Amino acid sequence: MLEKTKVAVLVSGGGTNLQAIIDAEKSGIIKDGEVVLVVSSSKNAYALTRAEQNNIKGVYAKSEAEILQALEESSAELIVLAGFLKILSKDFIRRYENRIINIHPALIPSFCGKGAYGLHVHEMALDYGVKVTGATVHFVNEIPDGGKIIAQKAVEVQDGDTPEILQKRVMEQAEWVLLPQAVQQISEEIRKGKENGND
Repeated sequence: MLEKTKVAVLVSGGGTNLQAIIDAEKSGIIKDGEVVLVVSSSKNAYALTRAEQNNIKGVYAKSEAEILQALEESSAELIVLAGFLKILSKDFIRRYENRIINIHPALIPSFCGKGAYGLHVHEMALDYGVKVTGATVHFVNEIPDGGKIIAQKAVEVQDGDTPEILQKRVMEQAEWVLLPQAVQQISEEIRKGKENGND
């Protein structure tokens, strides 16, 4: 068996989705991928502490050039955007075509696109009055939240939900389940591609 797919996780904040990936790797849900790098766009992101606690290289990168350098040094094969709040350039996305995945806290094509991130997404869902929301893992292309969908999971909206309560439920019931599964799925595909001689 070839070595595991090298995974880099890009973050901007607390890193709860990063933690879900780390936990899934430890528990064996992710068996074909290994997190080798965490890159944060914020110097004080708690995600960097999570990386340190789990002996994963953590890097603060101010620019896309610095992100690319860190990715190349780590030989990353799969890039996971887990609460990464910067939009990547077309050149960056082309360089890692079909190798960048993102988690979005709604059922795309609802409540997505430019400006739809974090708590805003849940505010939009509640304002609209939907009874079901959820999370989506998708490939990243040049359109924000516009890439091919890998997996989705629905979560019920309940009476009395605030954006914060709904955000927590979507994380616990959908994001932290879906993202590790998707990381495993794509890591396995990349590993099998290497075994068959396609890099």
